[in-house]
Amino acid sequence: MALTLYNTLTRRKEVFEPVEPGKVGMYYCGVTVYDYCHLGHARACIVWDVTRRYLQFRGYDVRYVQNFTDIDDKILNRARLEGSTMEEVAERYIQAYFEDMARLNIQEADEYPRATHTIDGIKRLIHELEQKDFAYPSAGDVYYAVREFPEYGKLSGRRLEDMQAGASNRVEVEPEASKKKDPFDFALWKAAKPGEPAWESPWGDGRPGWHIECSAMVRDRLGDTIDIHAGGADLIFPHHENEIAQSEAVTGKPLSRYWLHNGMVTVNGEKMSKSLGNFITIRELLDRPVDPMAVRLFVLTAQYRKPIDFTDEAIQAATNGWNTLKEGLLFGYQYRSQLGWDTNPSDKDANLDNETVERFKTAVDDDLNFPGGLAILFELAKSINRDRNLLVHQGKTETALPVLERQWHTLVSLANILGLDVVIRGIINTTLPAPTVSAIGRAGLSDAEIEAMVQQRQEARKAKNFAESDRIRNELQAKGITLIDSPEGTRWHRN
Repeated sequence: MALTLYNTLTRRKEVFEPVEPGKVGMYYCGVTVYDYCHLGHARACIVWDVTRRYLQFRGYDVRYVQNFTDIDDKILNRARLEGSTMEEVAERYIQAYFEDMARLNIQEADEYPRATHTIDGIKRLIHELEQKDFAYPSAGDVYYAVREFPEYGKLSGRRLEDMQAGASNRVEVEPEASKKKDPFDFALWKAAKPGEPAWESPWGDGRPGWHIECSAMVRDRLGDTIDIHAGGADLIFPHHENEIAQSEAVTGKPLSRYWLHNGMVTVNGEKMSKSLGNFITIRELLDRPVDPMAVRLFVLTAQYRKPIDFTDEAIQAATNGWNTLKEGLLFGYQYRSQLGWDTNPSDKDANLDNETVERFKTAVDDDLNFPGGLAILFELAKSINRDRNLLVHQGKTETALPVLERQWHTLVSLANILGLDVVIRGIINTTLPAPTVSAIGRAGLSDAEIEAMVQQRQEARKAKNFAESDRIRNELQAKGITLIDSPEGTRWHRN
């Protein structure tokens, strides 16, 4: 069965065929770094993390790019409130993002471009739009002329005529309305305001609009046409609609072959918001504590395009489900000496149940049906757990040991595709004797060497040398060491 994806642009499932056979260019619209990440971010990041993992499992060479919006009104407002700077706010919450994602076992992207690092590409794209009469300057700003792009609205299905009829006078009261030729035009470049960061440009000092940054980053990092553009459903309009208008007006090519969008998260049936008092950050949730793998499981039990409702009952059900999977995943590690198993075979694929793997692929190939894939994992885990009980109480298993070993290796392999991994989560470290841990593989650095590098990073952070701080973190991450910063200091653990 071929992999099919629901394409928001065409409103139907389509067989996945990348631009270049065997390779995938994937872009995920990341976070605006002015606050801690919340449940909505957790869902999106988990969904696209697993999508990337699954594409790799299916044999694709995936280049995954995720941006940070590090210049924005919300960031500037936060900086003013704190008496700090845009850079300090952005760096703090980028660091917090990596901490939260590490706890959720989100694999890092291949590249994290930032808006402030893409200014040249942004100015170049705006200039090309201006040359093609899709953009015009006005009092230091530059606007996109929406009506010059005939296909505007093709992603969201909205028509300008309908929006204009329903807009009443709202669009006319915007502060910048007098600068626009048309109420629906949007800003590509904003003139500098007193006390705000600004960059030189042909149109005067200023900063980029929100939508243009992603068009520029996609083009700079992945080319004119990518395979998958992903994000939350709330970004379909106007953000992704505007990206299409900006990019395709210049290149004359599709910006992305497939547009994928995850559904929103509600809390007890209501939209999550600070005003309702139901706004939950990732770190608040995990510090309750809730097991990070239970959060992944909660997200993956729902069809990714549908809304998902966070409740105490739902997270408890996910916790119970993770305990079932965890017991099955731990089985081989706990009883390998008794069973004579190699828990780290050189040829893992040769020790898998191919029929089960094919069933998993058939399920997930249908528009990333992760719940269907999970159902197969639960079948395996429950079967393994029955044999565990027999082994504990009767000293034998009902399933032949070679078959049971294949089932266990298959469970571990498929769970890893979904990012559900007891080894990474450190459960092995706290459950089994130290010799077992060393067999799984540790980083080559000693504890003392790690502590020394952590101290160097602390000194770099105090000196506001964030580039050096990031370098040390990335070096440790490459060696299998994850850092977790908190008000009490920095902790580390081996992956």
